[in-house]
Amino acid sequence: MTFQTEEPPFRFRAGTRPLLISMPHVGTYVPPRLAARFTDAARPVPDTDWHLERLYDFADALGASVLIATHSRYVIDLNRPPDGTSLYPGQSVTGLCPIDTFDDEPIYAAGDVPGEAEIDIRRTAIWHPYHRQLDAELARLTSVHGIAALWDAHSIRSVLPRFFEGKLPDLNLGTGKGTSCDPALAQQLLAIAREAKDYTSVLNGRFTGGYITRHHGRPAQNVHAVQLEMTQSSYMQEALPFDYLPAVAAGVQPVLRRFLEAVLAFVERR
Repeated sequence: MTFQTEEPPFRFRAGTRPLLISMPHVGTYVPPRLAARFTDAARPVPDTDWHLERLYDFADALGASVLIATHSRYVIDLNRPPDGTSLYPGQSVTGLCPIDTFDDEPIYAAGDVPGEAEIDIRRTAIWHPYHRQLDAELARLTSVHGIAALWDAHSIRSVLPRFFEGKLPDLNLGTGKGTSCDPALAQQLLAIAREAKDYTSVLNGRFTGGYITRHHGRPAQNVHAVQLEMTQSSYMQEALPFDYLPAVAAGVQPVLRRFLEAVLAFVERR
């Protein structure tokens, strides 16, 4: 099977301060010819990180740069290594070009999963451009400011037996087990999370940061990267039609803003 797309691989807004917010799993676009190969369960792309751009609608006011994926993670997962290596060896994960949903249902109705040639086309068309933009913007920010922070924004259903037992903590901060940012910054963020009494939190728990955080976080080179994986129940409906819930989201938005203000304060005083 061949792969073609008419959609650009990302949308990007340049900011004025040393912070880049990456949203690699918010995309929902699936080219029609590919969507026709999907199962009924996969076609609504239920494993999307829904509404994050709306949830982080204060990003521009903070002066942050924002990089937003356009294609669904079912097309290609921008937060996986380009060679498809597992981020969590020994644990259940989805791949670079997933073939099953978070509920372990097949994505491809006829079993015509993408082969290496098709995966390479998707990698060239979508994965590499997104990561080139990440690299370019982090290079620009460090050139202008001498330092940069990368915030990789994610969300996930709070109950997913395939990946974890019980209910996930609401705020899952990941720093590559301490490798992707200054430990002092990580502790400041954890303190903010713990002060948010309506939300549970953890640092480097089940989700320690995906490829973007681990690859781009280089504190020795003045690039500090943090992933936040948050429960979707903190701001939206977790089942179809996946509606944004403004009254619920209003509770967690100030916490998110405090996180990013703390990140900016940390890097701007160094």
